[in-house]
Amino acid sequence: MDERKINTIDIEVDFSHIPVKPIESKEIRELELALILGTIFRGDVVKEIIEPKEFTTWVDSLAVAAGALARQKAGYPVSRIAEELGRSEATIRNHLQGKTKAGELVKETYDMLKKGKLKITLPAQIGLTEEMEKLKKRISELEDKLRQIKDQLLKIAESI
Repeated sequence: MDERKINTIDIEVDFSHIPVKPIESKEIRELELALILGTIFRGDVVKEIIEPKEFTTWVDSLAVAAGALARQKAGYPVSRIAEELGRSEATIRNHLQGKTKAGELVKETYDMLKKGKLKITLPAQIGLTEEMEKLKKRISELEDKLRQIKDQLLKIAESI
């Protein structure tokens, strides 16, 4: 089996432009997304949600908690948050008060964001891209050689 070394580069996500007190709906979505991504990619959370049977439940809970917190920071009342997110007011209150694991984690992520300490690093595999570039270069070289051979054959054919 051909074992190729796959290099990785770290891609750091910058959250410094995310408003912690959103005003417009666009800003609420930005904060919500930052809270979801920032929470999901935290090392401690990745370990928690790694179980396939719990992944969907975790992601759903984190998304609801993040949406609730982003809307609360924009000044929305619990009733409006519940209506927009399609959850009961009790569920929204539990997330916002940190009574759920998802609510607790999202609040921690929000605090990190607020302090400018929210950083996530995503490993990106580049080995395959490098390999593809090498193959493209090799194909181009072979195409050039093929053209040269064709030209030589045409010259030979013309001289006969």
